[in-house]
Amino acid sequence: MRLSSSSFGRCSSRRSNCSRAFEQFEDSEDDSGEHGIGGAMLPIFLNDLRRNDDQDTVEVTLELEEDSIVVCSVTPTTTAATGEVEPEGFLARSLSVTSRIRRKFPWLKSQSSSRTSASDTEERNTISARDARKIRAGLQRTRSSAQQALKGLRFISKSTAKGASHADELCRNVEARFDSLAKDGLLAREDFGECIGMGKESKEFAVGIFDALARRRRQNVGRITKEELRDFWLQISDQSFDARLQIFFDMADSNEDGRITREEVQELIMLSASANKLSKLKEQAEEYASLIMEELDPENLGYIELWQLETLLLQRDNYMNNSRPLSIASVGWSQNLSSLTPKNVMRRVSGSIRCLILENWRRGWILLLWLIAMAGLFIWKFIQYRNRAAFHVLGYCLPTAKGAAETLKLNMALVLVPVCRNTLTWLRSTRARAFVPFDDNINFHKVIACAIVIGVFVHAGTHLACDFPRLINSTPEEFALISSDFGNKKPTYKDLLRGVEGVTGISMVVLMAVSFTLATPQFRKNVVRLPAPFNRLTGFNAFWYSHHLLGLVYILVLVHGTFLFFSHRWYQKTTWMYVSVPLLLYIAERSVRTCRSEHYSVKILKISVLPGNVFCLIMSKPPGFKYTSGQYIFLQCPKISQFEWHPFSITSAPGDDYLSVHIRTVGDWTQELKRIFTEVEGLPSIIGRAKFSVFGQVAQRGQPRLFVDGPYGAPAQDYKNYDVLLLVGLGIGATPFISILRDLLNNTRTEEPLDSNTDTTISVDSFNSFTSSNLTPGGRKKCQRIKNAHFYWVTRETGSFEWFKGVMDEVAEMDHKGQIELHNYLTSVYEEHDARSTLITMVQALNHAKHGVDILSGTRVRTHFARPNWKEVFTKIASKYPYATVGVFYCGMPVLAKELKKLSYELTRKTSTRFEFHKEYF
Repeated sequence: MRLSSSSFGRCSSRRSNCSRAFEQFEDSEDDSGEHGIGGAMLPIFLNDLRRNDDQDTVEVTLELEEDSIVVCSVTPTTTAATGEVEPEGFLARSLSVTSRIRRKFPWLKSQSSSRTSASDTEERNTISARDARKIRAGLQRTRSSAQQALKGLRFISKSTAKGASHADELCRNVEARFDSLAKDGLLAREDFGECIGMGKESKEFAVGIFDALARRRRQNVGRITKEELRDFWLQISDQSFDARLQIFFDMADSNEDGRITREEVQELIMLSASANKLSKLKEQAEEYASLIMEELDPENLGYIELWQLETLLLQRDNYMNNSRPLSIASVGWSQNLSSLTPKNVMRRVSGSIRCLILENWRRGWILLLWLIAMAGLFIWKFIQYRNRAAFHVLGYCLPTAKGAAETLKLNMALVLVPVCRNTLTWLRSTRARAFVPFDDNINFHKVIACAIVIGVFVHAGTHLACDFPRLINSTPEEFALISSDFGNKKPTYKDLLRGVEGVTGISMVVLMAVSFTLATPQFRKNVVRLPAPFNRLTGFNAFWYSHHLLGLVYILVLVHGTFLFFSHRWYQKTTWMYVSVPLLLYIAERSVRTCRSEHYSVKILKISVLPGNVFCLIMSKPPGFKYTSGQYIFLQCPKISQFEWHPFSITSAPGDDYLSVHIRTVGDWTQELKRIFTEVEGLPSIIGRAKFSVFGQVAQRGQPRLFVDGPYGAPAQDYKNYDVLLLVGLGIGATPFISILRDLLNNTRTEEPLDSNTDTTISVDSFNSFTSSNLTPGGRKKCQRIKNAHFYWVTRETGSFEWFKGVMDEVAEMDHKGQIELHNYLTSVYEEHDARSTLITMVQALNHAKHGVDILSGTRVRTHFARPNWKEVFTKIASKYPYATVGVFYCGMPVLAKELKKLSYELTRKTSTRFEFHKEYF
């Protein structure tokens, strides 16, 4: 006998796998030996198959039972090895091979007939169809597919594995948790999830794993020892795809019959929904279980087997790819980053310097100009007083104090400019935006404030600690040089403090100290916790009202600058020259704001109460009110407060005939606003999503007055200056981008098709977003046209998707050109590779592929789980849009802004795509 190279068999059982090579005879002399499983006829039959078709090499899979052998499948090994699916004709030959084996050896039972009645012809035909699908699924299972599916069955989450360098350390961590949770050396079933790192929130899912592993040991226990825990841990941490799949299958297969019914699938869905706190999904578990059975059990036998569950896992990406392109990550993006990255060290260094300059040149020249102005004024005033007679009495203290005072005059004037919102909004619409960083207005305001603190410290400190002591201790001969400046009477230290200069100076220092202290993040954001009644000194209101004390400071500055010791002529008293223009501009701004708010008294058309403590106000659009997407407005309700104004991003598009804002109730003012307008009699109020349509006038009797001030400029309003948009919203931070999406959609409806001969090439030498997007090489203005927009919305609650459900559906239905990609991310659900979310991902893929609706958001936009891989997002965009200028706009918490800014700089440096980052916080 010798081993055949063309045909072999494999036998397997439920708990162990084994392989046996069937020996086949070359001539009749070999017929006298022992032939193992199947007797002598099986190898003879296989040899006969080989002679009939020498090109067919088959793999026979058998299952050993107590007193019989079950034929599982007969598949071509060459095709299985390559992972390619052969034509139907070849599959038919494989099926015929199975039939010929059964006819030749009647004592071999089929896998299905061992469980069903052999006399039922109709069910035999059904089983044959299922066998055909099983064979096809076996052909499609390749190593790459198994590895891809393996990612979706990880029982150990990333957070659990974080910090552990290897598997042994993970195991030690589990044993340490066992020691802390165990009682009398036994771990309770309810504590299993916390012990293995799943946490208390996944208690029910972990209990399901516990029960599945206990059934394998033929146990029905409520507590386990450390040795049993170690055995359980080794099974759930197994890197084998088959092992993980079997555990997942056993969690549903409670009766261990190798089949999962619809009820068992429903129970597994409910476990997964409970672990992810998806109450809505639990309510629809029966519907989604039926969806899975419909897909995997088309013969309607009422159960699915392990290979069918495996097929669904392996085909998940296919279901995703069959969904609309805008709801998934773009496919087919060329990964050519390596070719774009310079390999020469000098080129990399020069590229980094170039990116640094392009990123910060506008900030740089403004700061440099400001520093030069301060240094020039300080030196000028220092030299001026260095040549005066008072220098011989007071020394260098006097010119130092006067030089610092001159910088204070400049900074007290400049600090008002960044907060003149109307002026900045107008300047944003001019060419000044090309070289002035208006997005950094508040940062510049803070920098100037810090310079004021330093100037006050130098000016006041030098006077109090140096000038005044030297003056009162001067000799009569020295004082005679400056006696005319003090009425020929030498003052005392107390006289200097009680004079107009001293009182006004000390008063300004005290008022600025209070205002600046309460403006620090620790006080403004309630980080500092003070006992009552001092707790009223923290929070936004304390910051807002204390900042108005600076109005008194400006009055004192003018008075202080008028009564000077060593300057007596009016043109020498220059304080008013610095402060008057910015102060008048600021006063004019506040006056315009007050008058405009009276004119912009709006009527509430509808209020929508949404999940997640959010409500939407839909207001009448005031006459002449014009705005750009991305801008924001201030709202004031006199019934709540006569002085408080609160900013909110506009969520309606400029072309709409109404104004809408989405407000999250996170403070007393917003809570009171919601209460007032939801209790108005006769005002339409709906619970659910806002419907953007044409609204009719409603009765306004008794409606509280609501004033609107704005619009005001924001970073997002510059979105038209870029070729590609990357919009990132965190929670309620998505509001400024909803207006942009609606505006892009409206423009898509009305724009005419582009001329095929239009040149859309983007210059690689673009210096900034304005010049690269607005001007042609000849310097002429060209038409603004955003090629694509990618919107990433990251939120923690599924109810948040109700906020803009109508907009999402409208974009999905109307964006026929595929210009807008929408990506929703739900961070409260475990990452898609976690076993707790695997079944949810499968259901989501099925439902989206069949019905085009996401099970979590209720829109056509598919929801991703956990947080986005931002590096991958930026990399794909850089690969898809080479030589383009991408505007990255972020609105949310500051923590993510740092990462996005870093990636924008890194990808700009490494690729030909330029990313410009803009942020605003809420």
